[in-house]
Order: sequence, then C-alpha cells, then structure tokens
Amino acid sequence: MTLGLRRTIVTALGIAVSCLLGAARSGGQTESAQKPLMAEDHFKNVQVLRGISVKELMDTMGFFAASLGENCTFCHVEESSGDWAKYAEDNANKQTARKMILMMTAINKSYFGGRRMLTCYSCHRGGEIPRVTPNLAEQYSAPVLEVPDEITAQAPGAPSADQILEKYIQALGGTQRLASLKSFVARGTYQGYDDPEKRAAEIYAKAPNERTFTVHTPNGDSTTTYDGRAGWIAAPDTDQPMPVMTLTGGDLQGAKVDTSVSFPRSIRQVFSQWRVGLPSTINDRDVQVVQGSNPDESPVKFYFDQQSGLLVRVVRYTNLPVGLNPTQIDFADYRDVSGVKIPFRWTVTWTDGRSVTELNQVQPNVTIDAAKFAKPAPPAPAKSAKP
Repeated sequence: MTLGLRRTIVTALGIAVSCLLGAARSGGQTESAQKPLMAEDHFKNVQVLRGISVKELMDTMGFFAASLGENCTFCHVEESSGDWAKYAEDNANKQTARKMILMMTAINKSYFGGRRMLTCYSCHRGGEIPRVTPNLAEQYSAPVLEVPDEITAQAPGAPSADQILEKYIQALGGTQRLASLKSFVARGTYQGYDDPEKRAAEIYAKAPNERTFTVHTPNGDSTTTYDGRAGWIAAPDTDQPMPVMTLTGGDLQGAKVDTSVSFPRSIRQVFSQWRVGLPSTINDRDVQVVQGSNPDESPVKFYFDQQSGLLVRVVRYTNLPVGLNPTQIDFADYRDVSGVKIPFRWTVTWTDGRSVTELNQVQPNVTIDAAKFAKPAPPAPAKSAKP
C-alpha cells in the first residue's frame, strides 16, 4: 500500500461505512451498553454484512483496505469523502465486493466444512487484482519467518509460560512492587499516522482492570474506556459514524488486554491457557513468543525480550466475518515509576492506521473519580478558533 493511500485510509474509514453500505440514517437512534447497535440498524443498504455491530463493520472495512491496498473511495465515488449521502450511491466496485464475499463464503462452506480458510487477503495480498502468476524473486529469496496466527502446541524445548511470565514480572519490579501500584494518571502526546501534529493525551487507570484513554483532537475528544466488563469508544462524528460505540468481540477483548498490560501483576489470570511458541526476532532482538487464549476468543500473542524479560510487542485479533483483523502494539522506553517499570512509548498498528503515544508524566497511586470509567458521553463539538 502506498504512503498516500495509507494516509487517506484513516480519514476515509472514519467517515466511510463500507463498500457494502450507503449513507447513515438520521434520527435519534441510541445504543445499548448491553447490546450494541447492529450495522443494518444504523446504516442504509447493508446487504451482506448483517448481524455485526457498527464497530465491527468499521473493522471489516479496515480488513478490505489492507487486503486490496485501497481506500474507501475505491468502492465509492470520489465525492463521497466527507459526504454521507454519497456513500449510498452504488457502483461496479461495490457490487463486486458483495459478490466476492458471497463467493468466499461459498468456497469455505463447500470445500472446508465452513472453516474460514479463504479470505480477501488470500488472493489479493495487498493488491487490487488477485495474484495469478508466481513471483520468482519471492520464490528464490530468503523466506520470511512468520509467527502463525495461532500457536497450536508448546514448542519443543521451550521454557514454560510460567517461567517467561515470572521473568517479566521480575523485570518490571517484582510482585510486591507491582501490587503497590493501585492506580496512575499519565499524560503525554498521541500522533496519528496521517496527522503531522502531536495531540495531548491522558490515561486514567485503576487496578485491577479499569482504564480510560483520551486524545484531545481539533474536532473534539476521542475517548476509549474499559470499566472491567464493558468498553466504549466516544469520538467526534468526523472520526466515526456514531458518537459512542460499544465494544464487542475482539475489540472488547483488546481493551481488556490493554488494561492487563497496565497492571500485569495478575496477567496469568487473564487467560485460561498459555502456550510458548518458537523463538523469533524483532529488530534483531531475540524474543520469546507466548500465547494466551480463552474459549470462544481469538488468541493473543505476547513477545518478550529474551535478555531483559520485558514485553516488547502484543498482537491481538478481532474475529470478523471476512477474517482475523490484527492489531499490533510495540512497547519501548521503559522507565522507573516508584519502583515499577512502565513503557513510556508505544506504537499501535492496525489495518487502517497507525499511532504513536509518548508519555512525559506518570503519577502513581492517585485518587481517580469512578466517573472516569463510566460510559463516556458523546463528545462535545470542538470550539472554533476566533478569527
């Protein structure tokens, strides 16, 4: 995917619905914290991807973007960017997208017993046209070592997950020090891939499992909240199709994982099963890959530096109708805060964007109002600058 395409994907997906959707419905529709609003109840002309939440629908659009290397206007008219009504217009690419999803579903059902063995990415591999001719350069170049989506068995001779996780706990400061960290408030900056400016950001976190992350943007605040059971994203209507979206599935699991990394003393209890995969490398550093999993959830992979024991990467997935959508978080710049090492920089990469968060201040063990972890209100419109 070209740099120009990547830069436009974040903005386009923020207002686009999909290659299968039309314009947003107007009216006073509300969203339940227990049952998120379904895509077909919020948007017009949903013909194929029905029965998934609005947030999962937007994640699916990111999967399409990554698979084809295109932005949303590829399936919509150019004028649709910024104009909801234009997304209702049909065209040949939108109709083809519907057919491709039905074809993919039929192949998986007919030849793989319904298991998802084929996705958009299987054939497109980041290109508009599916690949049909062997690439000799790829065939004769050194193979790229890839960690599988799921580690199905413990690697022979590898240390146990308990040993690796214990080394991680000790590297952070030890169980006693981690237990003493009851809460923290962190401030710093957030920079999106398509934004030349760094925006002010803050994190409120309370052990064992509450976390709120807010970014102050020119259009209004964008807030992600997890209260230990439920999660939400509140953002301006320029960034997402509705003011507050309830997190479900892999998005909700992701919020839980992000919070567990903030308070890792009890990280072993987050998953019912752990497996250790084959060693790998990240930026020429040897890492040990450990997978955590729970029934009916996508597995999550944790990458630990073999020398320091610190966590350097997390890869988690959202299970969508069209495939597994990956999110990668890379941690760096660990600093000591009251005897506990905390990463002051992390990069989040997903199928329709990338962001870098850098902290400049962390206040441990401060009292945080419980309202910080409640379902966020719709963001107020940003005040326009005076002429």
